Amino acid sequence: MSLTVIGVRHHSPACARLVGATIAALRPAHVLIEGPADMNQRIGELLLGHELPVAIFTSYADERRRHGSWAPFCEYSPEWEALRAARECGAETRFIDLPAWHEAFADRDNRYADAELRYAEAVGRLCESFGVDNSDALWDHVVEMGPDEGLAERLTAYFDVIRGDAEAGPSDTAREAYMARWIRAALADAGDRPVVAVVGGFHRPALLRLTASAAAGPGWPEIPQPPDGATARSYLVPYSFRRLDAFGGYQSGMPSPEYYQQLWESGPEQAARHLVTAVAERLRKRGQAVSTADLIAARAGAEALARLRGHSCPARVDVLDGLAAALVSEALDVPLPWAVRGTVTAGQHPAVIEMTAALSGDRHGRLHPDTPLPPLVHAATAELERHGLDRAGEHGADLLDPRGREISRVLHRLRVLAVPGFRRITGPATGIDPVLAERWTVQNHEQRLTALIEAGGYGPTLETAAAARIAESIDQAAGDLGALAGTLFDAALCGVTDLGEDVPERLRQGVAAGSDLPVLGRVLAVTLALWRHDRLLGTAGSEALAVVVAAATRRILWLAEGWHAAGAPADRGRIAAVAAVRDAVLHAAAVGVDRVAAVEVAARVAADRAAPPDLRGAFYGLGHVLAESFLEDPAQAVRGAFAAGTAGDWLAGLFGVAREPVLAPGGILGLLDELVTGFGAEDFLVALPALRQAFEYFPPRERETIGERLMAHRGVDGYARDLLRTTVPAEIVAAGLALDETVERRLAQAGLISAGETR
Repeated sequence: MSLTVIGVRHHSPACARLVGATIAALRPAHVLIEGPADMNQRIGELLLGHELPVAIFTSYADERRRHGSWAPFCEYSPEWEALRAARECGAETRFIDLPAWHEAFADRDNRYADAELRYAEAVGRLCESFGVDNSDALWDHVVEMGPDEGLAERLTAYFDVIRGDAEAGPSDTAREAYMARWIRAALADAGDRPVVAVVGGFHRPALLRLTASAAAGPGWPEIPQPPDGATARSYLVPYSFRRLDAFGGYQSGMPSPEYYQQLWESGPEQAARHLVTAVAERLRKRGQAVSTADLIAARAGAEALARLRGHSCPARVDVLDGLAAALVSEALDVPLPWAVRGTVTAGQHPAVIEMTAALSGDRHGRLHPDTPLPPLVHAATAELERHGLDRAGEHGADLLDPRGREISRVLHRLRVLAVPGFRRITGPATGIDPVLAERWTVQNHEQRLTALIEAGGYGPTLETAAAARIAESIDQAAGDLGALAGTLFDAALCGVTDLGEDVPERLRQGVAAGSDLPVLGRVLAVTLALWRHDRLLGTAGSEALAVVVAAATRRILWLAEGWHAAGAPADRGRIAAVAAVRDAVLHAAAVGVDRVAAVEVAARVAADRAAPPDLRGAFYGLGHVLAESFLEDPAQAVRGAFAAGTAGDWLAGLFGVAREPVLAPGGILGLLDELVTGFGAEDFLVALPALRQAFEYFPPRERETIGERLMAHRGVDGYARDLLRTTVPAEIVAAGLALDETVERRLAQAGLISAGETR
C-alpha cells in the first residue's frame, strides 16, 4: 500500500502546484479530496467547464435551524487542482469529508475555514519567530515565496507545529474519523497502486495516525443522510473574488485573491508588478493623483523591504507596504489591513481601501450552461419572463389591478429573498398607506443567478421560498418589534398568507418580549389595519395578524399600568399606543381583545398619580370611549388631574385618544374652561405651550366648533373663526397678562393700590 497525504492551505497557489505535480508523478488509483461526500455522485458537474471561481452551496433546514454553507474553488485551490489532475491521469476521485449540513459544520458557513486560525497560539509563536505580523505574511514567507524544492517538507513541518499536541475539538474529531475511513477503504481497493489524499494541513497528522491504527472496513463508508423532517440540498453557484477575499470577511484562505491568481499564472515577480499596476490604475480612476515618481518610490521601497525580509523578490506585503509608504503621507489612525487578519476596518485611509480592493479583483465565476440548477431558478426565470420583468428598466405595478398585484408580489418576493437587481422606487410603506401604485427599477445584476441558487434552499417556487424566508425573519426578529412589523408587512406585500402552523405562537412570543410602548403601538396600529381592511393584499382576517393584534393589546395594557414617570413630558408615541388599543377593543373583540380588562386598566392608570400625565389623560379618554359609566365622578377625576405644569400633557393624552368628550354637547368643555380660567397669568404662561400642542389633535373645523361652544358657554356674541385668526401670538398675550399681574401685585405690596384693585 502506498499512501501520500498532502496537507494544504486552502486557496494556496504553492499547495496547488504541489498537488498537481504529485498526482501527475504518482498517477494514483484514487485521489481523495477534503470535500462534501454527498457530492461524489455529482463530481462530473464540477468538471463541466465552468469559469472560476465557483462554489458548492449547501442549504439545510429543520425545525431547529436553517443553515447555509459554501465550499468555494478557484483555479489555484489545491482541491480544484486535485480534481483537474485526477481527471488527466484517470484516477478515481472522491470527496471524503462529512456533508456540509452535518452538525460538525454548524458553527461555520464555510467548509474551508482554516483550522489553524482556531489554534492562534501556535501561529503567534511562529509569527514571532519569523518576525512577521500575521498568519498570511507568515504563510507567504515560508511557503509562497520559497522554492518548490523542499515544499512538501516545509508544509509538513508547518502543520505539525500548528497541530502540536493540541486536542482537536468534537467537530474536527468527527470529521477526521470519517475521512480516515475513506482513506482506509481506498487503500484496500487500490492494492499496490498509490492513493493520494488532499486535506487541510491541520488534519494531516491525525489522518496519518488514524489510518495506520485501524484496519479497513468492508467497502466504502456510507454517506450520512439528513435527519427525518430535515431537507438538505447542494448546488453549484457562481462565486466571486470579492466573496473569496479575507479582507471582505471570508472565513478562510488567502486575502487578495487577484494577487494570488497572478502568482498562480505568472509567478511572484509578475504578480508584484501586476499589483503595483492594478493599484495605480484603480487610484487614478478614483481621481487620486499617482505620479510616475510615486510608482518608482513604491517599487524601490518594495524591493528594499523584500531584501530586508529575505525574499528573492517582493512579496504581497512588501509591495503593499511600499505603496503605502509612497502614497499615504498622513498619520494612520488604525493598523494597515494587511498587518492584521480580518476585514477592512472603519477609519482606513481611502488610498489603503482602494489598494485592498485592487488586490481583491473583480472576477466573477460563470457556470457551464449544462449545470443543474434548483427549481427556484427555473420558476423565477419563468415568472420574470411571463410578466416582462426580464427586461432591464423601469416597471410599474397597479395594486388595484389583479395583474399589477401579481407583478408586485413577484418583485417583492425577489426582494425578500435578497435577489439583487430589483429596487422599489415608490409604493405603500405601511398597511395603512393610501399609495396604491408602485414603481420599480430592474437591472440584470451579475449576482442574480447566485442569489437565486442560494435562495433555492428556501423552496422550489418564489411563493414558498418567500414564505420560508419570512418565517425565518419572524424568528430572527425576536423582541425587535420594528423588524417584526416590517416582516409582517413584507408577508402582505408578497401575498404570503400561510406562514405555517407554528408562526402564530412565535409571533405571540415575539410581541410578549417587547418593552417599547410606542413601538408596540405602531405594530398594533399597522397590524390591526392589515387585519381589518386589507383585502387588496389578502391579509384581512389573517390568523397570524389576529394573534399579533390580541398579544400587542395585552402587552400595551400591561406595560402602561407599570409605566411610572410622573414628570415625563407628553409623548405622541405613548398616546398613539393607547389609541391603537382603543381601536383594537372596538373592532377586534372576535380575536380575544378583552374590553372589560381594558376598561379596568384605564380606570387604574387614569387615577395613578405616578403615571405620566399624558398617559393618565389617554387612559381617561380610553375609559370614556369604552364604558358609559367609566368613573363615578368624572368631573372630580378631571379636577384632580389638572395642574398648571401638567394640564397640557394630560389634555394631549385625552385628545389623542378621545376628542368626543370635549366636542359632545354637555361634555367636559365647560369644566376645562373653568379649570383653565382658574390659572393665574404666570401659571397659564407655563401651561400654554403644552396646551397648544394638545389642541393640535383637533383639525381646524373642530377647533372652530370648540370656539363656538366656548363663546356660547360664556354668553359672548361673535364668530368663533375670529378666535383662530388672532393677529397677536398667544404667547405675547399670555406674557402681557402675567406682566399685568406682577405689576398689580407689587403695587399692592407697596400700598399704592388695594389688593384686588386694578388700574
